[in-house]
Amino acid sequence: MVNPRLAGRYAKSLIDIAVEKNVLEAIKADVAFLLSAINSSPELKGLLRSPIIKADKKTGVMDAICKGRVNAITEVFCRLLISKSRENALPEILGAFNEQYNVLKGIQQVKITTAQPLSEEVKASLLSKLKADTGFDKVELKTSVKEELIGGFILEYNNNLVDASIQRDLRDIKRQFQNNDYVFNIR
Repeated sequence: MVNPRLAGRYAKSLIDIAVEKNVLEAIKADVAFLLSAINSSPELKGLLRSPIIKADKKTGVMDAICKGRVNAITEVFCRLLISKSRENALPEILGAFNEQYNVLKGIQQVKITTAQPLSEEVKASLLSKLKADTGFDKVELKTSVKEELIGGFILEYNNNLVDASIQRDLRDIKRQFQNNDYVFNIR
């Protein structure tokens, strides 16, 4: 497990350099690219986490992935992580970068989980309602589908959880019957 403070410090360094060099948006795009590459390739994730594979091999693989696709700052940053034996923390550092970027830009992350995929019209309606109710200016909406919810939704933002799913309602009803809440009131 990677220390979150370590990931946060490296991410802050990358953001500071990107702001100083006026390439923050380019680095943000690089971070998205690298996260996508790592998350879509278990082999790459394994390579980064492996203590057996030598640093020069890891540098060669990362150079091949980054060459011509990312900013020079991002390339140097990846090489720095490998030279410091911190490449195993790259996914966490990239995640921390995204969190710090959102704080810097005032973007609120909102995750909604539904039983069925949301249409663009429903997403737009949900965003406008959320902005009106919470006062958020910028919202980044992430959607996911979990069929076991049956219906309704689960909304997560700023450490808040709104569970308006049918699955939760059924769990609540089951618990009430197991506790015999209604038997007591009948007598």
